[in-house]
Amino acid sequence: MAIKYDFHTDLDDPKTTIQHRDIILAKNFLKKIYLDWYQNFIDTAKLNPNGKYLEIGSGGGFLKDLMPNVITSDIMPLPHVEMEFSAEVLPFKDNELDGIFMVNVLHHIPHPYMFFREAERALKPGGKIVMVEPVNTPVSRFIYKNFHHEPFLPKGGWEIESTGPLSGANGAIPWIYMKRDRAKFEKEFPKLKIEKVQPHTAFRYTVSGGVSRKCLVPEWSYGFWKVVESFPGIPQLFGMLGTYVVSKR
Repeated sequence: MAIKYDFHTDLDDPKTTIQHRDIILAKNFLKKIYLDWYQNFIDTAKLNPNGKYLEIGSGGGFLKDLMPNVITSDIMPLPHVEMEFSAEVLPFKDNELDGIFMVNVLHHIPHPYMFFREAERALKPGGKIVMVEPVNTPVSRFIYKNFHHEPFLPKGGWEIESTGPLSGANGAIPWIYMKRDRAKFEKEFPKLKIEKVQPHTAFRYTVSGGVSRKCLVPEWSYGFWKVVESFPGIPQLFGMLGTYVVSKR
């Protein structure tokens, strides 16, 4: 089946997210990237089959295919999503959730500190937030600042100008909260512990073409790119995305 990239240019239109999901599922190289991220979610969270897990910003992904007991959610009304709400107000009781998962969501939340307060409240002790988000490496910083449609402002503050669910963004927000301002984070959220900020995905997402371009390499080369990205120093210098892990004490 031919993949159509003429999706709606309005990022805040739910149809755009639906088309992004269709592209991810149709492009095997790109789908394999998501499968790796999702498997990392499962491994990091030490998944409990009887646990209660939440994915925020589920509209473009397919985590539930691998994790049937995850609750899918989004800020927009979308098919394949079970709940609709803002990440700044989680409709869950205190100490109810075993884990929270997100892919490229945190840097779109207008007031990320409100999300972390809610996560601190709703997670059980030992529960984890596991996120794939942009990282601030020498190469990613150059690319995000010069060739990406979203702002990347490492000197920015703790809030994002809200222009819409997806159009409002600062790709540096995860790094700001968990690297640049780590001491402030630990003071503001005493029950949360930053466990890991691990850069990865140095080349694979770029050569996959993402959701806006054709894949630049053959599907069979996926393993090659994955091995190249594992070489010492590559993630720290070239990593475009990373895994951020925060747990509740």
